Amino acid sequence: MTAYTAVVNPAAGHGAGAQVAAELVTLLPRGTLEVVGSRDGAHAREVATRAVGDGRVVVAVGGDGHTGAVAGAVAAAGGVLGIVPAGRGNDFARQLGLPTDPAGAAAVLRDGHERAVDVIDAAGRLVLGSVYAGVDSVASEIVAARPRVPGRVVYPYAAVRALLTTRPAGFRLVLDGVEWAERGWSVVVANSGWYGAGMHIVPSAVVDDGLLDVLMIRDSSRWALISSMRQVYDGSHVGRPDVEVRRARTVELDADRPLPVHADGEPLTSGSVTVTVRPAALRVLAPS
Repeated sequence: MTAYTAVVNPAAGHGAGAQVAAELVTLLPRGTLEVVGSRDGAHAREVATRAVGDGRVVVAVGGDGHTGAVAGAVAAAGGVLGIVPAGRGNDFARQLGLPTDPAGAAAVLRDGHERAVDVIDAAGRLVLGSVYAGVDSVASEIVAARPRVPGRVVYPYAAVRALLTTRPAGFRLVLDGVEWAERGWSVVVANSGWYGAGMHIVPSAVVDDGLLDVLMIRDSSRWALISSMRQVYDGSHVGRPDVEVRRARTVELDADRPLPVHADGEPLTSGSVTVTVRPAALRVLAPS
């Protein structure tokens, strides 16, 4: 019988993580699931590494940032990861088609199949979804500051506010040795196509093709971008003339001024960064 260790971010979803984990205990066979609340990312990785060593499936219960921290330890230890979305974004779970309700999540843990997926290596960190700089990373900082707006609109609010308060930058990218330099609002280097709690920012991204999809939003009218914000949710924005997507295995990203670089809703670094895909580096449980 499979044994599981749920590594829970207690703060995820305003306490939803702990509640979801408690429900999983009742939905899985008695005695098969142990629940450990993580104190921080380092503790989460420590718990995950130990669980893999004990032959247990590690279950990340939380948002994208927490899941990425746990996934890094699981990948390094050669284990299997289950993902139970319980954060604000849950975008990597969305890419994999994972259920958000505890009963559905438990069914995937019991009956799902192992799937090998790519991950991103950036600034010494394993990233599941995407790395981005520009208006996207500014918006991510606004979300992290927890503005007093309803949770369901915090991401679009942050995106509009970022567009109103920032300006385009000169980006220099090197994609597998080929330079791409333009002035633009944002660059997104994507393994998974979703970010920002349901924005389909790079629809062409696939998590098991061994490639990164690199989206550039070129310098254009901020008002036109704000008015077309709804297109990001269905992915139709990629048809705009100021949007281009290219593909590569390794991406060097730099800008003409200091910019925050974020990954899956968390600060990653500032300034330049090299982003590399690691094909089939992580085994996850996916719906049958």
